[in-house]
Amino acid sequence: MEKKKSYKATGFVLGNYWGGGQGAYPTINFEADTKEALMDKANVALKDGSIDSGMGYESLIGAVLDITEVSTVEVDDESFTNEKYIFDTVGELTNEEYEFLQECCL
Repeated sequence: MEKKKSYKATGFVLGNYWGGGQGAYPTINFEADTKEALMDKANVALKDGSIDSGMGYESLIGAVLDITEVSTVEVDDESFTNEKYIFDTVGELTNEEYEFLQECCL
């Protein structure tokens, strides 16, 4: 029996607009073999500004990621897949900002 996990994520990033105000925009898509590697990619993208998929904020605050954990098991040449959904964050978000971004993901 062979087991395999992979992770993929989309989400929303919160940023400061040029000239004032804040808003949310979809993040780029992330994929990795471990959740830690996925979160590392998201943290790097937040720091270098690429997480906002081209929106072009003055500065970024943080993001909520809707992560799909895909577990696959092979038994007698048949594949069985299970998906588990979890939220995680990058950056520094207040509770209100987290709830706002989480609602954007739904």
